Amino acid sequence: MAKPAEKIDFNSDRGSNNNIGFTEKLGYGFGDAASNVIVTAASSFLTFFYTTVVGVSAAAIGTIFLLSKLLDGATDLGMGVLIDKTKSKYGKARPWMLWMAIPMAIVTILLFTVPSGWGNTGQLIYIAVTYNLLFIVYTAINVPYGTLNSLITQDQHQRSVLNIFRMSSALITMLIIVNVTLPIVNVFGGNQSGWIIAFSIFSVVGAGLFLVTFFTTKERVRPANAESASENIPFKVGFKALLKNKYWVMMLFLMVLMYVFQSFITGVTIYYAEYLLDSAGLVGLLTTILLVPAILGMVFMSPILKRFGKRNTFIAGASLIILGSLLVLVNPESTMIVYAATVIRGIGMAPLAGTIFAMLADTIEYGEWKTGVRTEGLVYSGGSFGTKVGGGLGSAMLGWILAAGGFISNGDAIQPDSAITAIIFMFVWIPIIVSAIMIVILSFYKLDKLYPLIVKDLQERNS
Repeated sequence: MAKPAEKIDFNSDRGSNNNIGFTEKLGYGFGDAASNVIVTAASSFLTFFYTTVVGVSAAAIGTIFLLSKLLDGATDLGMGVLIDKTKSKYGKARPWMLWMAIPMAIVTILLFTVPSGWGNTGQLIYIAVTYNLLFIVYTAINVPYGTLNSLITQDQHQRSVLNIFRMSSALITMLIIVNVTLPIVNVFGGNQSGWIIAFSIFSVVGAGLFLVTFFTTKERVRPANAESASENIPFKVGFKALLKNKYWVMMLFLMVLMYVFQSFITGVTIYYAEYLLDSAGLVGLLTTILLVPAILGMVFMSPILKRFGKRNTFIAGASLIILGSLLVLVNPESTMIVYAATVIRGIGMAPLAGTIFAMLADTIEYGEWKTGVRTEGLVYSGGSFGTKVGGGLGSAMLGWILAAGGFISNGDAIQPDSAITAIIFMFVWIPIIVSAIMIVILSFYKLDKLYPLIVKDLQERNS
């Protein structure tokens, strides 16, 4: 059994913080609600807005999204270092929510104010600049938010509960946003100005929710031995330790794949509703019957996780997504079949959303046990890198596959059969492929059983 490079003393302040109040859990969950008010809304509608309202090429948008996300993901490690070096009376992660809430709101509004008189090249440059700026600011607030889970408590089950609050808030917010966005846009004219007003409202709400998270949470977990504190660990040492953490590497790939799936589902649904079900307005209902089962499933996640563990719960969810996706193939143009399949996929989403970030948090203790180095910021920045690469790859592939299928970037155009086939492929087969790969990866994941022994061993080494 590997010995840590530095002794870490688990004192009572670090090891016994099991009583997290409802207000703090809810306040923590509001942080992901804030992210989804802004970022999920943007990811759900941005490709549609750029191709049908602004009128730019789907292929160009896909390329911008991918390159931007790769650049953005590379900044995550830098943000992880900043978190680990942050010293504040508020802690190392919480203050970033206070500092970045308003800048994020401002940049989100700019995302939709594409100048109409700049020409195609000028518009693409504006889109690239504002899109990159948004996700730089998003990195500066979302990586600290994710890190906060591991700093509130070290208790494995309480981390899972915090993650359930987080993802429940995220899913509820997604449900609301997807249903109200187009109506708000239409109330304010249905043109670009309507989109700007809608996202101005979302941005103000998102900034307020981030501030609620800041004021209602508390950082408790820290090494008692000052020499092992993350702010004293050089980046090179921390990064090498990260690469030796096999379960973190697995989670990195899972993050990429899960957010490829999420990006496709949020991005392609409006196209599927418009061109397969003959009504873009059905996007709200489709999203509702996807997210409501996922939200209701969160109610049962805590006892299920206790009984079956995170790994097995995740695999069950991925299997349901495959089953639901296969059902669509019975008749891709049948509204009722698509509804039924969407409900099944929604049930499958609950285990994925309810486990993913709690599993990432558990890799912190494994890495500390394996290498003696504890760097919460780097662990979460790496996970955030995976979500952004996955989201960027998914958004890029959405644009590329649409372009490869001959999709015409004009809201009034009749699409060729090849474009319809491409939309079906993205709606049905991408989720199947991604879910199958995630199941294969998780067949090697053993941390659920090891985690209690790891924490006990860490405590015994330093008692």
